[in-house]
Amino acid sequence: MQLSREQLTILLIQIRDDTDTRIEELASFSHFCGVAVEQFRILNVFDTPDCSDYDLQGIDAVLVGGSSEASVLDPEGYPFVTAIQQLLLRCIEQQLPTFASCFGFQLAVLALGGKIVHQARDFEMGTLAISLSEYAQEDVLFGSLPNPFMAVSVHRDSALSLPEGCVSLAFTKHCVHALKVSSAPFWASQFHPEVNRSILVQRLSQFREHYTQGDNHLQQVLTAAQETPDSNGLLKAFIDKVVLA
Repeated sequence: MQLSREQLTILLIQIRDDTDTRIEELASFSHFCGVAVEQFRILNVFDTPDCSDYDLQGIDAVLVGGSSEASVLDPEGYPFVTAIQQLLLRCIEQQLPTFASCFGFQLAVLALGGKIVHQARDFEMGTLAISLSEYAQEDVLFGSLPNPFMAVSVHRDSALSLPEGCVSLAFTKHCVHALKVSSAPFWASQFHPEVNRSILVQRLSQFREHYTQGDNHLQQVLTAAQETPDSNGLLKAFIDKVVLA
């Protein structure tokens, strides 16, 4: 029997150490998915780093968020980096609908055998115009987006190419921005579909020392920030066209 939206149970994998950001991120995913907060099951890997064998029974979809504290390039400092990769591979094997953003995108690239590089300078921050690849035209989620579309992206680590077994759906001149695993209902984006302009302003103001080079730099980014309705619509499309299909 097909589930209704109100019957869904969604696993949100969080990589957040800050309590306020945990709450805000959950609220953001809930809002843009159109699914009540009470329907989310939370796995925060700062609390449960050994999560590779997490019980996926009863889970209808998986979402993975970003991180302002950790790096996928430091698995020794953050042991959950390897564990989440193993969990994501299980999602692929079980054909469990998954959408991973930002940190989750980087983890997916590594899990599939790809490479992530650190960009100390000229990294992306703010709202960006992101271009669609030729493969996006046929994709159930990205096929309806304008080309280019605006999205929020704040990251120092990037994928310059993708491993075998997945296709590139979106990109900028700096890096790959979205992928689809060819054999599974698994999408990932470097940009944040769960973040709009107001949330971006809040997060950058909170983590200004981590991402910006002083108040002037922060103000320049915030002044240039735009609304991102097209990318924000991806999560609802994921629920409607994939999870409930």
